[in-house]
Amino acid sequence: MSLFDAFKKSIRGEDPVDWIPDFIAGEDSAKRLYLKLLAKDTVLNFVARTMSTMKVKFKNKTDTADWDYILNVRPNKDMSAASFWQKFFYTLLADNEVLVVFTDDNQLLIADDFTRTEYAVYDDIFSGVMVKDYIFNRTFAMSDVIYLEYNNDKLDRFDKGLFDDYGELFGRIVEIAMRNNQIRGTVTIDSTGNINDDKGKDGKTRTERLQEFINKVYDSFKSNSVAIVPKVKGFEYEEYTNKQGVSNQSLDELNKMITSLIDVYANAIGVPTALIYGEKSELDSNIKAMRKTCTSSLVEKIQDELIAKILTRQEYINGERVKITNVLPISILENATQIDKIVASGTFLRDEVRNEVDYDPLLNGEGRRLIMTKNYDYLKGGENNNDEN
Repeated sequence: MSLFDAFKKSIRGEDPVDWIPDFIAGEDSAKRLYLKLLAKDTVLNFVARTMSTMKVKFKNKTDTADWDYILNVRPNKDMSAASFWQKFFYTLLADNEVLVVFTDDNQLLIADDFTRTEYAVYDDIFSGVMVKDYIFNRTFAMSDVIYLEYNNDKLDRFDKGLFDDYGELFGRIVEIAMRNNQIRGTVTIDSTGNINDDKGKDGKTRTERLQEFINKVYDSFKSNSVAIVPKVKGFEYEEYTNKQGVSNQSLDELNKMITSLIDVYANAIGVPTALIYGEKSELDSNIKAMRKTCTSSLVEKIQDELIAKILTRQEYINGERVKITNVLPISILENATQIDKIVASGTFLRDEVRNEVDYDPLLNGEGRRLIMTKNYDYLKGGENNNDEN
């Protein structure tokens, strides 16, 4: 019901109580899905982008060219390796599980939907596997797919429950801010004029002409920095917004609300919030914290899964391995002093240190030789004995 439709009813002798409730319109804007998606995507995409830098290396295994190309270059015809692994880990974190099927033409495809049938002593079976708009008619056994579960119950409960409360609170804050910044005005019309449905020469009723005029007034006030409106007899517009003394609510509260949501989600994943906001202070310590609390577990999950699905039991016994590298790599230049100390003291072999920083062993077994600088030696007893020797 428009403003003038309500006004017509009032001047026809009807009781305002009969039509005012119908004139009030309300909309439930408390639940705002975009707020949830904003916080969720901010954190999950950050982790997924970090994990997308991973590289898959094979140790003591021959004929790995095909696997190396598929896992590190082009998993399928539509995605590069970086894009594939980013979507892989985002799906894992968002859905708490992810399924990758291997097609007959050697492509790895991330399933958008599937049904899992579990068995106690046999391979679980995946059916109804859908990739984009295509549904596979066949079934896939657990031993023929890559399947990971995140198993973060805390994140799952937060995703389903707490966001409702945050969304409602955020919605109320937005409503208050919009209400405080709302332009309010009234239109006074000379009631001696008749508002009826009789059409004039232009084919419009007086109600329609008044509605067009007030629309023009509103558009002029809304879009122009300077608005001059003709004063019409029997028509008066008055604005109350700047006379009420209402203090506009600062947007800081809205920003703090969004930041709070991101913080809670980041803590559930194990990501230091300073990294998400790009803060430079204590950068090294925050990267170490993320490596320990977030990425290391994801690396172990995908590494164990690839070992189980690519290598046979006998190959694993023979020492063949699959290793995930290049996820938040340790800088050898920044840690050169520590590396020199642990090698020069004879505490670790060079190959052991190289393995920790994701480098291959030295050629010809050089990294398996224990070395020690001259300033390190065994303590043989008293000071005089050492001098004599």
